[in-house]
Amino acid sequence: MSKIVVDPVTRIEGHLKIEVITENGVVKDAHSSGMLFRGLEIILQGRDPRDAQRYVQRICGVCPTSHSIAATLNLDSAFGISDKIPDNGRIVRNLILGAAHIADHILHFYHLAALDYVDVTKVAGYNGNDPALNSVKDFISRGELAPFVPRYEGDYRLSDQMNIEATAHYVKALEMRRKAQEMLTIFGGKMPHNMGVIPGGVTETVTVDKIASFLWRLNELRDFIDNVYLPDVLAVAEAYPDYFEIGSGCGNLLSYGSFDLEGSNPDYTKRERLLKQGVVSTDLKLNPLDTGRIVEYVKHSWYADSSDGRHPTQGLTQPQPHKRGAYSWAKAPRYDGKVYEVGPLARMAVTYASGEPTVKNLIDSLLSRFRASPKALFSVLGRHAARALYVKYVADSMPGWLLQLKPNEPAYTTYEIPDQSNGMGLVDA
Repeated sequence: MSKIVVDPVTRIEGHLKIEVITENGVVKDAHSSGMLFRGLEIILQGRDPRDAQRYVQRICGVCPTSHSIAATLNLDSAFGISDKIPDNGRIVRNLILGAAHIADHILHFYHLAALDYVDVTKVAGYNGNDPALNSVKDFISRGELAPFVPRYEGDYRLSDQMNIEATAHYVKALEMRRKAQEMLTIFGGKMPHNMGVIPGGVTETVTVDKIASFLWRLNELRDFIDNVYLPDVLAVAEAYPDYFEIGSGCGNLLSYGSFDLEGSNPDYTKRERLLKQGVVSTDLKLNPLDTGRIVEYVKHSWYADSSDGRHPTQGLTQPQPHKRGAYSWAKAPRYDGKVYEVGPLARMAVTYASGEPTVKNLIDSLLSRFRASPKALFSVLGRHAARALYVKYVADSMPGWLLQLKPNEPAYTTYEIPDQSNGMGLVDA
């Protein structure tokens, strides 16, 4: 037997170690280890509850916005104001989260995943006048490939011209990601770690200038999504059709739903959202989400706990770094005792299963193009496609939200902090 260790895994935000035991080319055992102890649950104890929105964003530098909104929804619920948020506040939160997701998913495809498919060295043969490509060509001529390495090598199937174009799009995506983050800062103040989302609504007053500033950037991003991002994903899919058959995952998908379309119901599990809430498996039959079935296990984590698993409301975070048999600082969440996948594929699959017509059309058109069944969504390329279609769906929804804003009207409601309370905030990252 032999052991393969990748530590750290670099194309993620966080500190991940993968250890694999192989025999004759077959994986016999594997461990995925979160190598950083954060301890946010401990840090928050004894603090003003309103600090949570600020502190929990430090969990992640890529998806801090989702953490901020989850914490804020939790506080809205605990303070008894979840159904009292002004429409401006609800919509601005959606716009902030939408901008964050657009930036994140452009980052994921171009700057984290695309280098598995795009051979940047082909730019050495470029003879045009594009400054970005000539800059990359100069790097290559000096024997410097950063930031394009480390990478996997040996299975590049795109043509030389497509490799050159995709590298140009890699550079263009940096600009587009910046545009998306600029959108977020219009209402959020800064990125990462926005200051705009707070219990009761948002801090920013809606003005015509802010709406216009957001909209022109959004229009540029929508053009990039439609004419660059989606075609690039399709080009990769056509070159790697076998990637629709690998990476099936656990086969279970869960989504909390995203983007409140109304705020009158204090129960987040019953609100109308753009992306629907629920759970599905490979049969894509929608089942309702029961948050009471979510349990966290720490049997193999570096935490002390003798229980068989706890609901997050009863969770304990007691570090025990020398615990026998443990290999990770990550807790192991389960739904109904099973592993469930979350993320863009889960959001789109759950919404597809709900019958939402726009999402059904997007996914059915994709599957028809590749003569594939819905099972193909549970794959490497299925996830890339779901992510790209998700970004399009959200970006195309955002102009309508902007038009619903009412300049100079309230975006925040006051509240009293109770002596004792509890709440729940559910948001997909």
